[in-house]
Amino acid sequence: MRPTISDAMPNKGSMTERSVSAARGLLAGQRRGSGSYLAFAGPAVVVSIAYMDPGNFATNIQAGAKYGYGLLWVVLLANLIAMLFQALSAKLGIVTGQNLAELCREQFPQPVVWAMWVISEVAAMATDLAEFLGGAIGLSLLFQMPLLAGMGVTAVVTYGILMFERSGFRPVELIIGSLVGIIGLCYLIEMFIVPIDWSAAALHTVLPQLADGEALLLSVGIIGATVMPHAVYLHSGLMQTRTPVHDDNERRMVLRFSNQEVIIALVIAGLVNMAMVMMASGAFHAGHSDVAEIETAYHTLTPLLGIGAAGVFLISLIASGISSSAVGTMAGQMIMQGFIRFRIPILVRRLVTMIPAFIVVALGANATSALVISQVVLSIALPLPMIALLIFTRRVDIMGQFANSRLTHIAALLATAFVLLLNTFLIVQTLGIPIPGLPAP
Repeated sequence: MRPTISDAMPNKGSMTERSVSAARGLLAGQRRGSGSYLAFAGPAVVVSIAYMDPGNFATNIQAGAKYGYGLLWVVLLANLIAMLFQALSAKLGIVTGQNLAELCREQFPQPVVWAMWVISEVAAMATDLAEFLGGAIGLSLLFQMPLLAGMGVTAVVTYGILMFERSGFRPVELIIGSLVGIIGLCYLIEMFIVPIDWSAAALHTVLPQLADGEALLLSVGIIGATVMPHAVYLHSGLMQTRTPVHDDNERRMVLRFSNQEVIIALVIAGLVNMAMVMMASGAFHAGHSDVAEIETAYHTLTPLLGIGAAGVFLISLIASGISSSAVGTMAGQMIMQGFIRFRIPILVRRLVTMIPAFIVVALGANATSALVISQVVLSIALPLPMIALLIFTRRVDIMGQFANSRLTHIAALLATAFVLLLNTFLIVQTLGIPIPGLPAP
């Protein structure tokens, strides 16, 4: 049985039911206007939060503080790769009516399926570690509470958001969309507070460079924090049952709306990520380049730019941690059910994925370092869904006339090769083998 977005069908007249009705009306030519087009909006907004999660805060703060604007090109490149693969994931769900994990189970040998599921579960735990810790750190700093208490509050709030799934997909989309708006607004405010060298930022957005081995490690972390494995899996699942389609013409229309939403949602996410790096560069690079932790960034921002800038930073971090943790749990459910046809209660799933975060805090580990390491783990796991998506969306027997064109296939192939190359460099560096052209870390 295919997974659904909610645990129960929404009541007639609910927000979800009205959204489906408006979407069907537009596809049938019975409706016009912006309201009907907005009925298709939501899935890309939900997955976009994965590109603004606390792991991004950790890697982007380190990148901006130590290297100034030097790694902005990595953020841009990662966001372009994310756009391509989220669009392909959505297309897979629209055309086949199945999600990526389900197709992996059907098309690959069982040992491969089990290996992919285990690796995906590890990645899901790494994701939740970053998201859960980020929200807890923000609450702890803003309200002067112990970190464990902040973790408890984060757990309760994220579980509360997940309970709205029972009313259908629309309430969750609206909640996540509101939190995305809060994050974007916070960083818009920061751009007016922090001194930014706009010409230098523009130059380094298009000028690739890696200063040293640590810059490579951070680049891999940025890729891992931006192009998220669980988001690639989730987007196909969000699209598979959302708007019923009756023929290829309707699929083509839904696909066009989906691509437009992916571009808009991920452009916003990309701008937020760039704003994070620019904020850290403008605030810390000149005299505080050793800032590498979220807590240090907050305490340093306060005397430098005032309590307002620091408070806005924490509000965006809390919104990011809470929303991305909820989305990560949704993705974990879909991945488990897709790969092994097994579904556990959402509360159990929430508890299981919280355990690593509580262990990290209980052992006294540095929370921000754990965030950065989790992003590297995600980058290592990322090629699996990317390769699977590349294979399936190219196959005519699966996608029919919607199979990737040669140009799209080449672009996706190059993006996958780039991620694999970065990961190879990381492994070689971790083993202590010198990398030609790069200083030793």
